[in-house]
Amino acid sequence: MEHQWLKPISTTRTSKQEVEEPLSLATCLFHMPRLNCCIVAVTGFNTAINVDVVKEGLNQTVVKHPRISSKLVFDPKNPGRPIGWIRTKVDVNNHIIVPNLDYSNMDSPDEFVKDYVSNLAQTPMDLTKPLWEIHILNIKTKDANSIAVFRIHHSIGDGISIISLILSCTRKTSDPNAVPTLPTENKKLVNTRSSFSLWDYFLWLLFAFNMLWNTFIDVCMFLATIVFLKDTKTHLKGSSGTEKAPKKFVYRILSLDDIKLVKNIMNVTINDVVLGITQAGLSRYLNRKYCESKGDEGVQKNNLPKHICIRSSIPINVRPTSKLQDLAEQMETDDPNTKKWEWGNAIGHIFLPFHIALREDPLDYIRSAKATIGKKKHSLEAIVTYICAEIVLKFLGLGVAAAITYRVLSNTTLGFSNMVGPMEEISFYGHPITFLATSVSGHPHALTIHFQSYMDKMTLVIAVDQNVIPDPQQLCDDIAESLGLVKKAAQKKKIFKI
Repeated sequence: MEHQWLKPISTTRTSKQEVEEPLSLATCLFHMPRLNCCIVAVTGFNTAINVDVVKEGLNQTVVKHPRISSKLVFDPKNPGRPIGWIRTKVDVNNHIIVPNLDYSNMDSPDEFVKDYVSNLAQTPMDLTKPLWEIHILNIKTKDANSIAVFRIHHSIGDGISIISLILSCTRKTSDPNAVPTLPTENKKLVNTRSSFSLWDYFLWLLFAFNMLWNTFIDVCMFLATIVFLKDTKTHLKGSSGTEKAPKKFVYRILSLDDIKLVKNIMNVTINDVVLGITQAGLSRYLNRKYCESKGDEGVQKNNLPKHICIRSSIPINVRPTSKLQDLAEQMETDDPNTKKWEWGNAIGHIFLPFHIALREDPLDYIRSAKATIGKKKHSLEAIVTYICAEIVLKFLGLGVAAAITYRVLSNTTLGFSNMVGPMEEISFYGHPITFLATSVSGHPHALTIHFQSYMDKMTLVIAVDQNVIPDPQQLCDDIAESLGLVKKAAQKKKIFKI
């Protein structure tokens, strides 16, 4: 199978012997034309950004990371094909971009930032230098006094690793020597008795059978998606080539306290609430679209087709991620012997179904989300798909693996994730952060929805192919309004219980 790699860039001819670290096959996938992905993170600050301070901070920390200070090596026989990494001297001036802009004559700074990020996502990265950059916009918006846009190629690492690397460069505003604190999941106490009854063994066997059964069903669905199973063609699903279409990025800051209120009243997790309000928002949006298609003015009327199949293909990191404290300590030392970097892409996939319907009780969206996520927690889908991907890469080659990955993504409707952020205010080299908004570009989805928590905020980030979804702000509104309806219903439920 022949493949069109990215167009070669004129570089010095490099032999394979000079490769310090070979490119893993999984990482090579992110340099295939239809899977050429970049992570984009928009960060708002309380103060104007001092560019010189940021450059000095980067020189003292992040550029010491081997992957951040490495550039691609290309195959001499096929100059457009990357084969590995080689360390290079990083000049941060080549990675910090400060556009010369006239901020005084700007009609809408918020719209300018969104357009800037959208245009940036369409600009190819320079493959002759390490694959990261920071764009600094000293522009006052509704939510911040300045903006920094981080863009990092996905081949550098998985999303969690990259966000962890960025956060390891920050410190608590209240304690400049302390790294951020991330929320940890409360785990239930495990039975620590030395002996187990017959009932305990029965429950263990039931749990194991449930895990195996869920995994079997999930893997069958995965195989069916590769062969023939496609999501319903709706007003959210893109077609072939949507990965190359211009993407529009919009974001909205929601109240994390409202989400926690619903979580506590319903006795669920934040993930359950986030998935629930997304299902509600997508249902409202699609119902309106089908209403417009029919020429019906009654938006409250149910215009949704029956049996809509909408799924998200979610990449899951199956490799342990370094702790923020360890990353921070490794970057602050100059002794190479103390560095034990574990990096790269070890990614499995899960399919998360979205139940699209108009429900009388808004809390039903949360209940269905809890049931869906509960099944996924009792499944080994991510590990099995990761192992299968490694086998395909090893025995069938990169071309087949890329074709399967593209087919899996394009047969589903959207990308979806919820990233956990610091609980307290943090500063990036002395600049207090007001919000974080992360997303990704370059994959074959017309819709990508990301949630990013930080302090008492939850940032909703939506990236769309505007040929498919021309009004992403309306979709933001629908999800935000769904949170309000769910919160109101949960408060009524609490009063009724009392």
